[in-house]
Amino acid sequence: MVTNGGGRRNHVDAAHRWAINSLMTARGRLSVPLLVAIATAFGVSSSIQAYFLHMATSEKPETLWHLMVLNFVYWYVPALVAPAIVSLAWRYQLGRVRWPALIGIHVTGALAYAFTHTAAMLATRALVLSRAPARGWWHAAQVESWTQLDWMLMTYLFLVGLAHALAYRHESEARALDSAHLETRLLEAQLQSLQRQLHPHFLFNTLNTISGLMRSDVNAADRMMDRLGDLLRMTLSTSSIQEVPLREELDMLQKHLDIEQTRFGSRLSVRMNIHPETLDAYVPNLLLQPLVENAVRHGIAPHSRLGWIVVDAARVGDQLRLQVRDSGDGLPADRLTLLNQGVGVANTRARLRHLYRTNHDFVFSNAEGGLSVTVSIPFVVDRPAAEPVRVGAA
Repeated sequence: MVTNGGGRRNHVDAAHRWAINSLMTARGRLSVPLLVAIATAFGVSSSIQAYFLHMATSEKPETLWHLMVLNFVYWYVPALVAPAIVSLAWRYQLGRVRWPALIGIHVTGALAYAFTHTAAMLATRALVLSRAPARGWWHAAQVESWTQLDWMLMTYLFLVGLAHALAYRHESEARALDSAHLETRLLEAQLQSLQRQLHPHFLFNTLNTISGLMRSDVNAADRMMDRLGDLLRMTLSTSSIQEVPLREELDMLQKHLDIEQTRFGSRLSVRMNIHPETLDAYVPNLLLQPLVENAVRHGIAPHSRLGWIVVDAARVGDQLRLQVRDSGDGLPADRLTLLNQGVGVANTRARLRHLYRTNHDFVFSNAEGGLSVTVSIPFVVDRPAAEPVRVGAA
């Protein structure tokens, strides 16, 4: 707060706390309009305090207009030079410049700031009072300098500290961003590695089936080779994509089912209960193939009777629920544990964990008529083209 005699402010600490809280929202840069707004608020507050102080202590108090001009200049000077001080401190940071040079830079900066502030206040007093001080301007300059020196040095050090805080915050955000990018790349690499594990696993099983058919039904083996070629072409075309719309996943699954039905003939029937609104929902690429393969292996292959597989897709709240059921005899608890350790199942579980973290369910259960596998994932129908992979939030 500025009085006509150059008295000190009584609320420096509060001003500093308010200033740093406001300025730290500027994302690493000081906003001149924000600084001016803060200085204006403090100028109004200081002017009101100075006016009532003069009313209480002086026989001839200064007018409110004079006090407002003095106090606004008193605050506007540090507000306007703050970007320069912060820029200087940002350029010559602790740890990047040797101590002797750093001390010399900031001593010079502090003295320059003090001189600027003192000169501005003296010029303002000359314009406002329209008369020379009783003991001359040199004496007035000394009084102004020594009266306000501690506050000016404290303000300068505050701005230097603010610059370092903003610099450290900027570096911390940059490191966090780099770390997030590295983590995303790592997760994408892990997801692609997990996805590629499905290809040889399914390929070996299919080739074994074709090898068996070559001895009993050459035409069926030939049809299976054609379907395998179609499936591999579709798989390779989406090998770098982790999530696809459900309709594309079902097209891929149908190629797989054609191969299985060639193998089992009339023994296997497939029914799909797909709700129309789920067709555009995104699912992990090749999610259903290992689940259907396990249903064939455990629910159809061990029996000579007719069997069926049902694939369901429905929206439940904000989740997409996918279910694969078979007509087998189900599995005992110990067999379910062993099933969870299989390559296809472990791979699927790992991919779901990487993509959705804890926001998913992957449940095996013995349902009426056989084994049931249920997968619940977030229901999402819009994926930006530039983001084919979605990594769950930590």
